[in-house]
Amino acid sequence: MLSSTTLLDQIDHFVVLMLENRSFDHMLGFLYTDQGNRSPSGQPFEGLTGQESNPDGNGGKAAVFRIDPTRPGAYFMPGANPGEGYRPTNNQLFGTPTPATPTPVATNEGFVTDFAATLPQRIQHGQHVYPGTTAKDIMGCFTPEALPVLSGLARGYAVCDHWYSSVPTETLPNRAFACAGTSQGHMDDNTHTFTCPSIFGRLDDNKIDWAVFGYHAQPLTRGNFPDISHADERHFGKFIDFKNAAASSLPGFTFLEPAWSSTGNSQHPNYDVALGEQLIHDVYQALRGGPGWAKTLLVITYDEHGGCYDHVAPPSGATPPDDAVGEFGFDFTRFGVRVPTVLVSPLIQAGTVFRVPEDGVPLDHTSLLKTVEQRWNLPPLTARDQAAPGFGDVLTLHQPRDDDPLAGVIVPTSIGVNPARTEISHLEQVHTDMVDRHLIPRT
Repeated sequence: MLSSTTLLDQIDHFVVLMLENRSFDHMLGFLYTDQGNRSPSGQPFEGLTGQESNPDGNGGKAAVFRIDPTRPGAYFMPGANPGEGYRPTNNQLFGTPTPATPTPVATNEGFVTDFAATLPQRIQHGQHVYPGTTAKDIMGCFTPEALPVLSGLARGYAVCDHWYSSVPTETLPNRAFACAGTSQGHMDDNTHTFTCPSIFGRLDDNKIDWAVFGYHAQPLTRGNFPDISHADERHFGKFIDFKNAAASSLPGFTFLEPAWSSTGNSQHPNYDVALGEQLIHDVYQALRGGPGWAKTLLVITYDEHGGCYDHVAPPSGATPPDDAVGEFGFDFTRFGVRVPTVLVSPLIQAGTVFRVPEDGVPLDHTSLLKTVEQRWNLPPLTARDQAAPGFGDVLTLHQPRDDDPLAGVIVPTSIGVNPARTEISHLEQVHTDMVDRHLIPRT
């Protein structure tokens, strides 16, 4: 339920930056470890203690560890692309690709053994692995010092420590949930287009402006849904167009994509995480320097965990979005793995840890839809976003702040050679396919 005291009506511009394939612990688990996993205001934080571990498959344990940002290859951790998709996720959570019915509570003890099985597969399929990578590297997690931009915004505004991907699988189904509240039963990336309505069409119907921006190419999202693929050109652009809009007049809802190439800034493993730090920094500074900043809410999130380690069992009790029959027999009643989500607005108190009550529905990607729907009194797209909680209550300040939590922060740069630099990324291939099918313009 939306609080009667919410300040959501003060927000005129929602901006969503959705990055790729990183878990919460992997990126933000150490955010408040040195403060006893409590924020400066005393709020509890579901982070790492540093004592977490996974069976290594040889009778021993592989402990979680802090990634040293000064070590060559640090920003290419975990060194290879971990297992993705429904079956690998089940392996990571339950130790088997086919958990029992009813599904037991996840132990999250299969990350090391799944990565061990994945590494030779990556090499066999011609995917490059950072030299020296071992299965235990999946337990490496970044520190606030290694990710000063993401961590600085998480500490300077709000971090959501119980935000889950919508489904326990890979990218495109989760992005479909974020934009449409359903994947229409699809549970892998083989399906690139959907036939359902999206939030973009819903906004259009209610005369609320929106935009989708790629980085240096037309956005992939443009070809995903029928009510966006034929929309007017003014709704689409590249990152430079976003920066120009932020400097003048932002629409009500903006969806941002990273660069999909293996040398891009998506942060997909094992690409350069430091480039993603630069992207986050640039998005934030563009918004903060624009005339709409006081009425803007930026959401930084990741579509799925991408096989990266997290210690929190994903909850069950999810509402199936529709009557679509799920691939692999999945019934859409459990959420995916926890992902990093940071909420940024000058109306948010610094050091906020935002979560909804434990006895309620948790935050997931359809909470994006719910919050936009609450702001403009729009009907839900599916049963999933109808059941989802919004996050308008994170706004607690009646006067916008004028401080900058990133003042003095230096964006990190990577040391070492990107092992995947010669590869064509999966989503780059998807983008090319959609261009060839005339779903996305070539330029």
